[in-house]
Amino acid sequence: MSARELFSATSRWFAARRPFALVTVVRIFGSAPRGPGAAMAISGDGTVVGSVSGGCIEGAVYETAMHVIKDGSPVLAHYGVSDEDAFAVGLTCGGDIDVYIERIDAGRHPHFADLARDVAGGVPVASATGLSDDVLGDHVIVTEGAVLPPSHPEASAVALVAEMRAMLKSGTTAVVTVDGGRYFVETFLPPPRMLIFGATDFAAALVRAAKLLGYHVVLCDARAVFATRERFPEADEIIVDQPYRYLGGVEVDERTAVCVLTHDPKFDIPLLETALATPAGYIGALGSRRTHAKRLAALRAAGVSTEALNRLHSPIGLDIGSSTPEETAISIMAEIIASRHAASGRPLRETAGPVRR
Repeated sequence: MSARELFSATSRWFAARRPFALVTVVRIFGSAPRGPGAAMAISGDGTVVGSVSGGCIEGAVYETAMHVIKDGSPVLAHYGVSDEDAFAVGLTCGGDIDVYIERIDAGRHPHFADLARDVAGGVPVASATGLSDDVLGDHVIVTEGAVLPPSHPEASAVALVAEMRAMLKSGTTAVVTVDGGRYFVETFLPPPRMLIFGATDFAAALVRAAKLLGYHVVLCDARAVFATRERFPEADEIIVDQPYRYLGGVEVDERTAVCVLTHDPKFDIPLLETALATPAGYIGALGSRRTHAKRLAALRAAGVSTEALNRLHSPIGLDIGSSTPEETAISIMAEIIASRHAASGRPLRETAGPVRR
């Protein structure tokens, strides 16, 4: 469950004045199943949304959360490796995690509704929760233009807000120490965007796969008869325009993935020229090795540098033996994930180090 989905559920509880417990992973050690920011919420009637460990400790966390709802005092709990006792509570993966469990209601977190609204609306926002005794349960919310509650003149408050703004720019979530106080700072950014060019069956499968992984997906094609809502019901936006012209007129950042599936040189070449001049984090193009060789020659002739061409993932995707549109979509998404984390794409059994990043 994404943060947006969890906030959607909990904001309804908050609006209905139904206190609930919010459980958040604030720190991990070693190989933990979920990273910092993974969250689960439990309402007073026992309804559960989200997850913090994929099942290892949810039962124990549930019991503690129900107690926190009744008692009102927050709890910072640590869970490590479970022993050989089949009934012991712990992580079978070999890691350790700290989870923070707090009761959420209007008295304890009066600006929770503001946080939920910003997250749901795609507004970049950072949220700090006090963990150490001197600031336990304190909440600060920071957006580009506002601080809630209004910042105090004390140096510690000013320093915390400055730290939160810096973390918001980089999208970092972590425990920080400011003037001796420990805070868990979580940042929420708008969904990353995927721009898919070419209204093909491969594009339809990629739209579905990208939406599953939380992307805001835009489908663009110059042919209105193919770029329709009926063919791409899950796309967030459908654009009928010349691909290079559309791409040249939208903002592209390092979190943007550009996937060129048109497989037609008259569209591909000007589009890739435009794409390779942007800071997009991933640029891939569908086609055979022969098509790729011709494409490279045409791009070089158009003046695209070797450095820029080295950013192009073509033929697109990882070598997993894919042939159908659905298999190809998985291949593409796997390469995008590997590229984002600078991972090898090799089988895990052939690698060392943490399994999850």
